[in-house]
Amino acid sequence: MNKRIFCEILAIAFAVASFAQSSTRSPYSQYGIGLLSDQSSGFSRGMNGVGLALRQGNVVNTLNPASYSSIDSLTMIFDMGISGQLTNFKEGTSKVTAKTASFDFATGGFRLIKNVGMAFGVLPLSNIGYDYNSTETIKNSSTTTTVNYEGSGGLHQAFLGIGWRVFKPLSIGVNGSYLWGSIDRSVESSSTSDVTSMTRYYSASIKSYKLDFGLQWQQPLGKNDVLTIGLTAGLGHKVGDAECQAGDDEKNTTVVSNGYALPMSYGAGLAWKHGAILLIGADFTMQKWGSLDFPAMNGGKYELQSGLLKDRYQLKLGGDFVPNPVGRKLAGRIHYKLGAGYTTPYYKIKGNNGPKELSVSAGVGLPLQNSYNNRSVLNLSVQWVHTSAPNLIVENTFRLNIGLTFNERWFAKWKVD
Repeated sequence: MNKRIFCEILAIAFAVASFAQSSTRSPYSQYGIGLLSDQSSGFSRGMNGVGLALRQGNVVNTLNPASYSSIDSLTMIFDMGISGQLTNFKEGTSKVTAKTASFDFATGGFRLIKNVGMAFGVLPLSNIGYDYNSTETIKNSSTTTTVNYEGSGGLHQAFLGIGWRVFKPLSIGVNGSYLWGSIDRSVESSSTSDVTSMTRYYSASIKSYKLDFGLQWQQPLGKNDVLTIGLTAGLGHKVGDAECQAGDDEKNTTVVSNGYALPMSYGAGLAWKHGAILLIGADFTMQKWGSLDFPAMNGGKYELQSGLLKDRYQLKLGGDFVPNPVGRKLAGRIHYKLGAGYTTPYYKIKGNNGPKELSVSAGVGLPLQNSYNNRSVLNLSVQWVHTSAPNLIVENTFRLNIGLTFNERWFAKWKVD
């Protein structure tokens, strides 16, 4: 057991180090705090990330901490995931393709005491990674200028969560996270005339916290059917200062206190489960970004401005089907998954709404068998994400997700006859 605990700690440390590597090349990651990451487990990704009402005793479902109370009392669960993606960018007749990969998450969970489960791990929150340039004509002039935009960084969280089943239908939970990361952006221009070049560096170093609360109500509908309702809420607050440095002179730096913040967020989900054969779920989430000010240049002054961000809405649908969960043939015990989603942007570009996202996914959960454990699962899924808005860059991303869930009976008592 000690060796396995050491391996889990090592995997989490590896995940922390891996988060420093950018897994996007999207120019849209320059807005807000970057592209917001999918925080679902390997089990859920084939269902396009559905999980607010997911209540499985063999899964660490970080989307709703109330679910931790369903973890089996005899097991220790460890879940880790990686992904690779191919993104096609299109603007007019120009096309570019980028390949990226990342270590996405590492989580663990176990039953702490009766009716109380605990989970821990590391998850990404946002991702920044872009490098491109554009050629512009100075107003009322024939002079052209080339502007290079470059950025990297992102935010990450190490969390510890507890879920408590208050009484049989009702469970509540909370995730407490240490939030850290950096945001680094630069804008550098050069012109074809004697106009002075301009360079600005935007940066932030984030060290803060994050709190998320969850509730689940599980209602039997008959002998084999169960309906679960899931609700979540995330606490919004300031997380760090924003800095802008003009040129290479560190003395020419403007600091905006509490320039970065997290919004209040809310979620509601439904899940219908028919025995161990069929699971269908739907999630709706809202993040109140529109109520936050955001730092930006305004008439040569770096300051907080309103109207740069907007509320973000997300709808997800997904299902999981197992033909014969207690059968002897492997094909009957495989989980087959499908999902779809729609997401609105949380930022504006030059006063207009950013791109919307349409996504679909499909996946399988392959049970792993060996002499001591037949409950671990290899989750494989593919996802297509289409990102677009009028007169903006169109992105088509094809993503492969690989998740491995170890589910072992650590706490069983052995008896000798």
